[in-house]
Amino acid sequence: MRLDKAVSLTGMTRSEARKAIAAGRVSVDGQTARDPGAQVAPEQVRVDGGEPVPVGPLHIMLNKPAGVITATEDRRLPTVLDLLPEALRRRELGPVGRLDRDVTGLVLLTTDGQLAHRLISPRWKAEKLYRARCEGRLTEAEAEAFAGGIELSDFTAKPARLEILEASEEGSTADVVLTEGKFHQVKRMFAAVGHPLVALERLRIGCVTLDPALGPGEWRELTGEEARGLLALCGMDEINLK
Repeated sequence: MRLDKAVSLTGMTRSEARKAIAAGRVSVDGQTARDPGAQVAPEQVRVDGGEPVPVGPLHIMLNKPAGVITATEDRRLPTVLDLLPEALRRRELGPVGRLDRDVTGLVLLTTDGQLAHRLISPRWKAEKLYRARCEGRLTEAEAEAFAGGIELSDFTAKPARLEILEASEEGSTADVVLTEGKFHQVKRMFAAVGHPLVALERLRIGCVTLDPALGPGEWRELTGEEARGLLALCGMDEINLK
């Protein structure tokens, strides 16, 4: 990796990295380095004698609040990346799939593009758990409809599990588990059985459950166990793990 790119992993822009290198603030394997184009091992690079440059894949869990879009950039609306520190935003993180602007809960962000692709691919059957609040009283008839696969206008949703937690004429709460996530799919499934959604929150992707300690807009890195679980789920070698 080029030295200036390695230094930029600390959160600097490339321009700032080159200035730091020129000023003699950067060392490689203990020796001051001044060639921004030199090929280096990032783990040997230090700025101002600090910690080694971060290397390897980065995996983040974020509790997305309503009103934030699941994208890397937008000219008008706040994105999930805007909730992260500048240093992390420069690590080329990307969201795993999408949540609608008004949907809250778990968003995974990763620098591992292959992992992201497999987690959203139906082939690998990574379950997504949502907690839904809807209008009207849900019954076992709706649970059976979900289990049989619901026909929508442009496709038939694959069988999903619907567990009713609370039900009344005023509204119901249920957990939904599915292995696909097409555009507005959960909303459309509830509307198709006559129970429009009031609110929707994603609680789990595969083996990773939203940390209850994270408030809206808060985040943390995945633990080693969580990351290993995702890699195993997707049939990926553990050498990709940070």
